[in-house]
Amino acid sequence: MAAGAGENQEQRGLQDSPQPEDFVYREEDFILEGVSWPGTALSRFDRAVLQGWQERMARGLFRYRLAALPTRVLPGAMRLLAQLNVQRADLRRRPQAVRSLTQPFDPRQFNFTQIRPGEVLLRLRRSPPAGADPVLVVINVSPLELGHVLLLPEPVLGLPQALTAPLLCAGLEAVLLSAQPGFRVGFNSLGASASVNHLHLHGFYLGHALLVEQAPAEPLCPARGLGLLRCVPAPALLFYTASTGLEALARDVCRAAAHVVALGLAYNVFVTRGAPLEGAAAPGPGSGLRVLLWPRRPRFEAEEGAAFNVALCELAGHLPLATPAAFETLTEAEALRALREPLLPEPELGRLAGDLALLLAD
Repeated sequence: MAAGAGENQEQRGLQDSPQPEDFVYREEDFILEGVSWPGTALSRFDRAVLQGWQERMARGLFRYRLAALPTRVLPGAMRLLAQLNVQRADLRRRPQAVRSLTQPFDPRQFNFTQIRPGEVLLRLRRSPPAGADPVLVVINVSPLELGHVLLLPEPVLGLPQALTAPLLCAGLEAVLLSAQPGFRVGFNSLGASASVNHLHLHGFYLGHALLVEQAPAEPLCPARGLGLLRCVPAPALLFYTASTGLEALARDVCRAAAHVVALGLAYNVFVTRGAPLEGAAAPGPGSGLRVLLWPRRPRFEAEEGAAFNVALCELAGHLPLATPAAFETLTEAEALRALREPLLPEPELGRLAGDLALLLAD
């Protein structure tokens, strides 16, 4: 090989790269029982993601080397988890300028056709196919936590950052492929801290239980697994399934999200293993899936001087912080004020939840 050829291979975009390795899975690969804390077991999916992720870290393909992050639980009933991640705040790519909830994809802006081939870990392929195209799993070069990846539909399609049922269904399946209770998946819409207007989900491993996984919800449409989650850091719409009917669940969440956008609102989504609507007293996720949806007032510019941005992780109770001062002094009361500021007041959220229950019941 000529000098520099390997470097050139890493620098060229996905459009000219060889096809990534397929990770083929069947419904029988879903882990439906026995997933609990402390989560020491690894599935075939976990090994493929984590070994590939760590190998890319050793190769220097990230913007920084992620070590164990200083972590503390803020005193208080909400059990908010604070983590100090200065490098992400300083070294991540600057978020794109967004001015609309429905802004079209712009190929002139950074997008995922431009990532290096070495950033691709694998391609998720369902067998037999369930009607959806394969999904790429790539490293997030500015990681929040261990194993932070992005799930991408075919990048050359140029899809904007508006959640689709096929991609969300792939995210639900990825959570079930993991034996780790701390593997979560989520989505930030335009106007809700999405930094790239090119369709993607986040996936990451966080070795801590969160209140949103076990707190009880007010039933709204039990037949569709829809409830209203109030006694959590950020009140949310909650969808639950006992690990079946994933395509129907994904369609319901996306119908709700489209309704939210039609009202001029942005939204965040968080997928985790967790308890049914009635909640659970014991800590640790069960075999079902919880999908949280937060409608919110759109914000198209980062808030200067804030201790943290309000995106999917933060709303779920995981607070990546940018400065040692914030990490050392942030209180639960301060964090809750920041989390709830962009959200709908609870009476308004309750009315919207009732409207969505009627919509989904049709």
